[in-house]
Amino acid sequence: QVQLVESGGGLVQAGSSLRLSCAGSGRTFSALRMGWFRQAPGKEREFVASTWRGYRTYADSVKGRFTISRDNTEKMVYLHMNSLKPEDTAVYYCAAGETGTFDYWGQGTQVTVSS
Repeated sequence: QVQLVESGGGLVQAGSSLRLSCAGSGRTFSALRMGWFRQAPGKEREFVASTWRGYRTYADSVKGRFTISRDNTEKMVYLHMNSLKPEDTAVYYCAAGETGTFDYWGQGTQVTVSS
């Protein structure tokens, strides 16, 4: 079983930066596929970024602005968000999986970007 707890959300102005953190526990963290997703009001949850086995992938909408990183020793995953836009406003979720799917989810943290 894997537990995930996000933190770092808040209200910021457009153009600002924010770093989200996800604390993991349980299974062998370094082997897990880790990702960030987000869900805006009235929209479906969407993929933001993931990291696994040294590879990082990003949604086109955040490429060049967001960076995902992990610290396996501390069992932490981060999402560094730069040049934030109002359309980045959403609840951001940390997710983990042992294979190609994400099986474990955090409770989410709200990010609000004002124009």
